[in-house]
Amino acid sequence: MVSSPDRTRMIAVWCPDWPVTTARLEAGLAMDAPIAVVTANRVVACSQSARENGVRRGQRRREAQGHCPQLLVLPRDEAAEARVFEPVVAALEAIAPGVEITRPGLAAIDVRGPTRYFGGETGVLHALSRGVAGIPALGGADLLIGIADGAFAAEQAARRGLVVDPGGSPAFLHPLPIETLDPSGASTLIDLLRRLGIRTLGAFAALPPRDVLARFGPDGAWAHRQSGGRDERPVSGRRPPVEFAVTLDLEPPVDRVDTVAFSARGIAEQFVADLGAHGLACTCLELQALSENGEETVRRWRHAGVLSTVDVLDRVRWQLEGWLSGVHRPTGGVTRVCLVPVDVVPTGTHQQALWGGSGAEDEKAARALARVQTLLGHGSVLTPVLDGGRDPGQRTRLVPWGDEPVPLRSPEQPWPGQLPAPAPSVLLDPPRPAQLLDAARRPVLVTERGAMPAPPALFGMDGAAVAAVTSWAGPWPVDERWWSPESARRVVRCQIVDVRGRAYLVTGTMPADQPPSWQVDAIYD
Repeated sequence: MVSSPDRTRMIAVWCPDWPVTTARLEAGLAMDAPIAVVTANRVVACSQSARENGVRRGQRRREAQGHCPQLLVLPRDEAAEARVFEPVVAALEAIAPGVEITRPGLAAIDVRGPTRYFGGETGVLHALSRGVAGIPALGGADLLIGIADGAFAAEQAARRGLVVDPGGSPAFLHPLPIETLDPSGASTLIDLLRRLGIRTLGAFAALPPRDVLARFGPDGAWAHRQSGGRDERPVSGRRPPVEFAVTLDLEPPVDRVDTVAFSARGIAEQFVADLGAHGLACTCLELQALSENGEETVRRWRHAGVLSTVDVLDRVRWQLEGWLSGVHRPTGGVTRVCLVPVDVVPTGTHQQALWGGSGAEDEKAARALARVQTLLGHGSVLTPVLDGGRDPGQRTRLVPWGDEPVPLRSPEQPWPGQLPAPAPSVLLDPPRPAQLLDAARRPVLVTERGAMPAPPALFGMDGAAVAAVTSWAGPWPVDERWWSPESARRVVRCQIVDVRGRAYLVTGTMPADQPPSWQVDAIYD
């Protein structure tokens, strides 16, 4: 039988119960342990011993534990699944380049290239079996391989350890249950097809494609093509990652900064050139240095623009100066220096300074700050970052110079009760005590309904003489942390402008049994 030219022969490599295998390896459990991996309190995968005790996918956690009291319930970690699966993919790529990772635990390979090299599909199967045998990442778990026309049919063949003849995918898929399209059982399409009396993939594939598209939409049309073995999508193999890290080994060990920096010029040039050859430039690098006695220094350097060879050498020199002459200096000479790119951008992304030129003054300032940080410590130079929050003090946060300025809370999200614009320019830490008085020189009071019986007339700060208030806005109640005992005190904010033209953000506390008190939180310029 000859394969249709518009159908791609594919190899699928499948690791059964991969979430269970990953969780078992991460927890150090035995292979025969009854394990269930749960997400949102439902079982998403279970081991063979758990299935023998009645545990099934989709069961609730309590139901699964009722079937198997000794069941070990573990949370799903998809990041760990991808990490543990990486050695398997690397072993496959060593035999057949262009591996497509469908998901951790399942990979696909276009069969055309490997069959030419290994002399047929049987040779490819033997090579793949030898290549993945004994991989520690599998932890003794099974690995099944199947070949068929199209990715979906190849996956089903791998689940059964079969090689489907060219052109035989429709007949192979015909008797399979309709649930094969979505084993999780969460698909509304599968539920609808069952209620319509369609029980097998063959019965679904026999329906006219035009009617399926009109009745079930694009998702139904895609499932219809899969059911009939008409998957014409080629393998989208991942490109093996390019290794941009460069390493300098020093023999004998060197204990002088200038000698190491001079020797590192070659790897700095290679570091920049390798990235440039792929259309990239580095904005943040990790510099690792190792001494002959095992001491290590690792630091990340971020740059406002892109790192040139001179910039990289400067950072090598600065870091080694702080390390070799600091309190925690190594007991031996430097034996290795490694440069690892952390953040890269396409070449040409960095813009010039606002008024033209290359931003030389900014570069000088950045070098000076980086040098101070090297000598005094990572947290010695701080940069303000705009953050989300209601209180002005919550809207700014200080991060070390060079770190990624990522906000903890998104400033773009709505913050009910947030102070209206404009924002104050000077935040006082700690706040200063203040006097906010009415015309009778009594502290201004705000009622439970948020009203001021007597408006502000006089204002003073830090015990200074009070001045007349020309305008004010507010009050705005601060309704936060209702569960805290301190929330029993009413807190309000106001904006005050005195006769001298200065504007202030004041906060008032209204205790139930004491006079109100006011403080200045910020000043407007």
